[in-house]
Amino acid sequence: MQTIIFTDGASRGNPGSGGWGAIVAYGDDQVESRKSQVKRVIEVGGRENDTTNNRMEMMAAIQALKHVSEGNDVELFTDSAYLINGITAWVWAWQKNNWQTKTKDDVLNVDLWQELVEVVRGKKIQWKRISGHSGVPANERCDVIATSFADRKTVTLFDGDAQDYRVDMTVTVGTEKEIKTKSKQKTVAYSYVSAVDGDIQIHKTWTECEKRVKGTSGARFKKAVSEEDEAEIIAEFS
Repeated sequence: MQTIIFTDGASRGNPGSGGWGAIVAYGDDQVESRKSQVKRVIEVGGRENDTTNNRMEMMAAIQALKHVSEGNDVELFTDSAYLINGITAWVWAWQKNNWQTKTKDDVLNVDLWQELVEVVRGKKIQWKRISGHSGVPANERCDVIATSFADRKTVTLFDGDAQDYRVDMTVTVGTEKEIKTKSKQKTVAYSYVSAVDGDIQIHKTWTECEKRVKGTSGARFKKAVSEEDEAEIIAEFS
């Protein structure tokens, strides 16, 4: 079964009163159109005291994925780069390093990262980043749910047949990769990562990196804009 998920988190202060919201749309793999394949939709949400936006973004994904059975294909849309980078790259290095960063600091929000690792198990998930407040109706709806819970306001959550759901789940903006590429083009480099015949090296300047990869068949290279981004690229090249 194909499942489409939208998630969002919010906090009034950092830390402060927080809320999370998600849309879980169940369908099948027999049709290609996102609109026609959806059969049932449920909205979920919740709140916490003294929390952060990042924790609420993570909680939205965790709780939404708890509504998906193992073996299902999932397309999950979020506006949180922290969530996507963490679950697709950083978390695996943290696990190997006993939940510490490269600088030997304890990983923040480790309880939720550990829970997220468990709920993604057995599911084939495509993590897709969308820009927040960019006109994606389903993302805007998740924001309404999250902020309503954060503000202790009443919000009615939908649970029923997709034909009765009035929120458009069309996505026409950039994916995570497109957004990150545009952002990196404007950001000063933290380092450059190259891979030649499986050997990965870190370079502090583009001149050094270019010297290694130029004219070398099959060479790969990328600019990193932070230590975390560097780790993500290394994981990708590995």
